[in-house]
Amino acid sequence: MQLKVPWKVRWKIPLNPAPLFGGLVVVMCAIAFMFYIQRGAHIDLKGSVLKVRTLAMDESSSVAVVDFRFVNPATAAFVVQELNVSIEDKDGKTVDGAVSSELDARRLFEYYPALGQKYNDSLLARTKIPGQASMDRMIVARFEVPESVLESRKKLTVKITDVDGPEAELQEAKR
Repeated sequence: MQLKVPWKVRWKIPLNPAPLFGGLVVVMCAIAFMFYIQRGAHIDLKGSVLKVRTLAMDESSSVAVVDFRFVNPATAAFVVQELNVSIEDKDGKTVDGAVSSELDARRLFEYYPALGQKYNDSLLARTKIPGQASMDRMIVARFEVPESVLESRKKLTVKITDVDGPEAELQEAKR
């Protein structure tokens, strides 16, 4: 015995599929245009740590001078709200550093010529990084660990937070 289905759906392709394909092309162009105009709206910094110099302050604390380069690929400005520098030591423990001001960085380079030349200005809170701009900056951070721990680190991370919430992390490529 065979059942009859009273509601059989039949798909019909119109005799002329040109209007269907034309509509699909218009919708795809509209979607592509929306993606195109939004291409620079994502705020993020991309970059890398160029050089890290260390100096022992005493037997239980040390300083890291971090030179880095970054680019803001967005069309909107990135305004720095907060800066954090941390290291991961050889045991996997994370140690946060205290970021110094530009004035303290200048004095550090004056008093300790072993650090070498101060190549870049310090990146500070409230610094405005224009859209599609590239910059070289530095950060001086004090760590409450001996210099040997700082030198034998696995990883160094500079975390930069924007006033609107996005965060960027620049990591040292340890060789």
